Parts: sequence; structure tokens; C-alpha cells
Amino acid sequence: MSDFLIDDELLAAIDMGSNSFHLAIARVDHGEVKKVASMSEKVQLAAGLDEQKNLTEAAQQRGLACLARFVGRLSSVQPNRLRIVATNALRQAKNGHEFIQRAAEILPKPIEIIAGREEARLIYLGVSHTLANSGRRLVIDIGGGSTELIIGEEFEPIHTESQQMGCVAYSQMFFANGEINSKNFEKALVAARKELSGIANTYKAAGWDTVVGSSGTIKACRQLTINMGWSDAQENLTREGLEKLKDKLLKFKHVAEIDFQGLKEDRRAVLPAGLAILYAIFEVFQIDKLVYSDGALREGVMYDLLGRFQHEDVRDRSVQALLGRYGADPRQARRVVDTAQKLFDDVAPQLGFNTDDRDLLRRAAYLHEIGLAISHSSYHRHGAYLLQHSDIPGFSQIDQNYLSHLVAHHRRKLRQDDKAEVLKVGASKLLWLCLLLRLSVTLNHSRSDEMLPAIELAVLDAQQWQLSVSGDAKQWPLLVADLHDEQVQLKHWDIDLTIQSEQFIS
Repeated sequence: MSDFLIDDELLAAIDMGSNSFHLAIARVDHGEVKKVASMSEKVQLAAGLDEQKNLTEAAQQRGLACLARFVGRLSSVQPNRLRIVATNALRQAKNGHEFIQRAAEILPKPIEIIAGREEARLIYLGVSHTLANSGRRLVIDIGGGSTELIIGEEFEPIHTESQQMGCVAYSQMFFANGEINSKNFEKALVAARKELSGIANTYKAAGWDTVVGSSGTIKACRQLTINMGWSDAQENLTREGLEKLKDKLLKFKHVAEIDFQGLKEDRRAVLPAGLAILYAIFEVFQIDKLVYSDGALREGVMYDLLGRFQHEDVRDRSVQALLGRYGADPRQARRVVDTAQKLFDDVAPQLGFNTDDRDLLRRAAYLHEIGLAISHSSYHRHGAYLLQHSDIPGFSQIDQNYLSHLVAHHRRKLRQDDKAEVLKVGASKLLWLCLLLRLSVTLNHSRSDEMLPAIELAVLDAQQWQLSVSGDAKQWPLLVADLHDEQVQLKHWDIDLTIQSEQFIS
């Protein structure tokens, strides 16, 4: 973390995009950028570029008025913790310096006009800190004046490109009078394909595991396909859904006629152009599905300001932030983690677990006591609630639901209706992980660094588990009593647990 930033201090970013201006204010929370306020306004600076590439007075006034409103929200942010970046519209504007000088009378910090590839790098940084690391990504951000495409792994971009195509620019070029027809749409498609042709071979040769989209255009297209039932089960934007959206859009003759449920008024005019660009990207790069990310340029700017370039999984940073935020005992968490990983490794082959399952159990083991920050009574339920309803960077709603169930069932009574719910949410694997966490917590009830007896867990079949404890069980009377209690609870979920030692079999 940068020297001048400590926990609970604020930092902010203003992203002066070609279509919209965005303000984000965040606080530093255990090394994470936690957004606390945001504003967004459609300024359409790119629409204010005349034939000589000069910003009109009207466009400048729209931009200056928006910045003045943003400044009214920045009184708690010190200037050295603010960064203001401008993108394609001001890159293109011949009189951009005039606008910057006028804005300097309003803003506490100078505007930085960033190059296209720098914009792409920061977008990737924002996305990579918002989504979990999952191999190599192709990140797509369709702005008002340009479109950024980045291939990267973890927090490092490998290829960064900024293409001269955007939803505002293409609206002016191909849908200037608001008319929609297949001819105009095809012209926009051809132009976008041509723009992409210069990087297509390089990008396809590099390859990627997942495709991630950010920006208003992609957000709107994804939401429309969800509303119409054309997304997949994970609410991802698919090629088939995009095709259906295109066909439905082309039934309208003018942007004023578009009446898609959930489409914002200010997005309607630029939807045909944005959809054409996105459709061309899906075609050229042969994309089948795209995951949406809320992280974008302004988030990347804040992480860049914070100086976070470590190669680490955002989910693990989030876990450590939660552990610190709620004051959970890190030593006890580590004991339970170590035991959980040992038990997991014992039974992984028999139960068909994978590395994702191991990571899920490890993170739940770290977080199993965060509910103590609220109350000791039913703290497992409090912890489950926090994990279910908190905004945790890197975790999907599904992931948070899994964590919530693991923490909810790590202690106290197990009921048959709970079992049914766990199976519904995550099938047998989630149920087994719940039981592994329970056993790990039970084996560490002493909260002591004293060496536990050697233990080994075996799965004889899906309903028959055997826990072997080395040595004479009489040396561990409390542990044996706790394990007896667990035998009773696991039976409620139809698991027969046998406990073995040299002097004891139960």
C-alpha cells in the first residue's frame, strides 16, 4: 500500500469518458478499494466534436457543469488522493487544451489525457481486481469513442489495444438521423470488423480462457438478454442471445421506437451502434459467451493510485480483509485451515473434489468466526448472513452463497431440512465440505497450539466415514467427547462416522 494511504482514508477517481463521466469515491479497507459513493452522467463529449475535431461550446459546457457537480462531492478527498483521467474524446479534440484550462478553474487536480493503451491497461486493472483470477482473460470495454480489448493473466495485461470505434462515434457515423435498418447496421458491422482485423490474428494466437465485458453498452445488452430470457443459466451474455437481440432491434425503424423493458432512456440512442460493435467483436473473435464485470476504468485508476500490483487472487485479499475487519482470531483461523486442508486431502480422490473445492473450504475455514463480531450467540448464523449479503470483491453471488452455507453449518445442530437446502444449492460436494469444516472446527476446540494427535479421515462409501486418531484416546477425553457429539449430528445428514484409535472404536 502507498505510504500516504492508510485504512479508512478516502481516494477518488474521475473518468471523463467519451459518452459518460463517472466519479467514484472509495476508502482503503485492509488493502482493498471499497467504493462508498459514485456518480455518473451522460455528457456525450464525443458527440460534441465538429467536423474539424473541435469540441463545441455546448459540449464543453456540458462537461464543465458535470465536473462542477462532481467537485461538490469531493470535499472529504485530499487532492493527492484524487486522479482525473480523460479518454478518447479529449484525445481527438484539437482544442482539448482549451477545455482542460477551463476545467482547471473548477477541479482540485489537473486532468490527465491518457493514451489508448494506458486506458486499456487501467480498465484491465479495474476488471482484474473485481473478478476472481481464472486463467487468461480477454477483456472488452466499449466506450463512447473507442473500444479497448485486453488479454491478460492475474493482474498483468499481455496485449492492450484501443480501437477507434465507440457507441457515440458510430451513432453519428451510421445512425446519425436515428434511423435503424439492416443496411445501416451492416455498414457499422463492416467498419467494426475492419477495425478489428489488425489485431484479430495476434489475439486469437495468444488465446484466452474467459471473456469479460465492462462498460454501459455491454451492461445494457446483457441486461436486455436476461430480461428476455436469452442469457444462460449464469446470466452470461451469449452469442445466441446477442443474435436474438440484434434481430429484435432491427424490427424497429427509429431509435425513438425502441421500447425494450429495462433500457434507460439515455442508452436508447446509442444502442444500435453499441450492439453493432459488440456483435462484430463476437464474430471476429468467435466468442460464445461473455461474463460482465462492474470493474472498469475508474476502479483501475484507484487501484493504480493505491499501487496494488501484487500477483494474488482478489478473493484471498478479500478473505484477509474480512478477517481483519471483523476481528476474527487469525491464529484459530489458521489452525482450522490447516486441519481442513489435511482432511480434504485425505478424502479428495474418493469424493471427487478439485482445487476449486479446496479453495472454497480454505476460505470458509478462515472466515468461520467472523460472526463473533456481532454476537457470540449463534455467531455461525451471523457469519453466514455477512457472507451472503456483503459486497465481497472477487466473489460471485453463487460463491458467496456457498461460503454462507459452509459457515452456517460449521457448528450446532444439523437438521434434515438444512441438508435439503445445501443439496439444492451445491449438491453433495457442498454438503461434504460442510462436514469437513465441522470436523476441522471440532478438532480445534481447544484453541491451542499444542500438537493434535495424528488424524486421518477415510471415506468407505458416501455414507460411511472413518476418522482415525493416533495413540490412546484416553489422552484426549474432551476431543473424544466432542467427536461423539459430531457422530450424532452427522447422522442427521445420513453420514455414519466411525472413530478409531488404538484403545477406542466407536
